[in-house]
Amino acid sequence: MAAKVAIVILNWNGENFLRKFLKNVVTNSNFPGAEVIVADNGSTDGSRELLGQFPTVRTIAFEKNFGYTGGYNRALKQVDADYYILLNSDIEVPEGWLAPLIEFMEAHPDVAACAPKLLDYNQKEFFEYAGAAGGFIDMFGYPFCRGRILSEIEADSGQYDTPMPIFWASGACMMVRSNLFWQVGGLDEDFFAHMEEIDLCWRLQLNGYSIYSVPQSRVYHVGGGTLPNNNPFKLYLNYRNNLFMLHKNLSTRAIWVILPVRLILDILSSLVYLINGKLPFAKAVFSAHRDYLKRLKSLNSKRTLLPRKANPNRYRGLILVDFFIFRRRQFNKLKYS
Repeated sequence: MAAKVAIVILNWNGENFLRKFLKNVVTNSNFPGAEVIVADNGSTDGSRELLGQFPTVRTIAFEKNFGYTGGYNRALKQVDADYYILLNSDIEVPEGWLAPLIEFMEAHPDVAACAPKLLDYNQKEFFEYAGAAGGFIDMFGYPFCRGRILSEIEADSGQYDTPMPIFWASGACMMVRSNLFWQVGGLDEDFFAHMEEIDLCWRLQLNGYSIYSVPQSRVYHVGGGTLPNNNPFKLYLNYRNNLFMLHKNLSTRAIWVILPVRLILDILSSLVYLINGKLPFAKAVFSAHRDYLKRLKSLNSKRTLLPRKANPNRYRGLILVDFFIFRRRQFNKLKYS
């Protein structure tokens, strides 16, 4: 018999996080039909030995690191549940976090995925960078959140406590209907890590479903546990995967307008890195462009699979202009409709 919800933590050399947070997840996810699973992505630390101390936690073990996308796809193929929750290992969950997500999804069959409110584990009164109170993208693919625009992170004063449709649910903690996850092909393994959840949510919307923020549930995220923000490889993945995502999901007409502008904006950002003496970061941007152009044939083949039953509501502006020129640095200051 399928579980109601499977909480699946993908781990790679995260022994310290598992030691700190896994017991908390097990204790506070005591909901009828809920199962906690750790999928180990070829860890070489003491993660697997530690998992032996948690007899109620099912372990799925891989021989190597398949990345976020490959690891989750392989793990979820071995999980029988109505809903998946993709949960980072560096997250603390409070008592009662699970019920609001399940109840919302049960009451809204047109919603494919949802996310709780993500707060900062180290400063619990602030939103957390990776998801805050729901993710969005602008017309050129730059992501931002309700509660976090670029580097500006808001304090949580309850200003975003109303459920609302969003563009993407954070991969740090996302609930998704299992049948729809596979209906749209799961996570794109060409991404390896970063931006894959935005791509998944875009495809779900193109299939006619909605994505929601459910702030009645909250979790606390450490962030940057696998790749720190100052890592050139992380920057490379973000730039490359953003181009992958745009090419796959934009309409043909939009591709010819948006992608050339986006490539120019990326080049300008690489020049800024160069001027500031950050040569590895400038190289990462050019490497991302090179590898995007190499994959055009493959990306074009993926476009043919999209039904385009819906036109997801992207922010009709450029978030860089809002942030730096108009100084709109809180979500509720944006002209979002």
